[in-house]
Amino acid sequence: MGVLLLILGVVLIVAGVLALLRRQLLWGIVLIVVGLIIAPSNFYIGA
Repeated sequence: MGVLLLILGVVLIVAGVLALLRRQLLWGIVLIVVGLIIAPSNFYIGA
């Protein structure tokens, strides 16, 4: 489960960066923030 969350977080961060490159500022920021919340939380849970 932890690996799945990590992969999902990385995908969201990449999608956010791509959205920023397409000048969709709001969606890019939202996706990056959600990705950062999901991805590192995996390491704190201890998985």
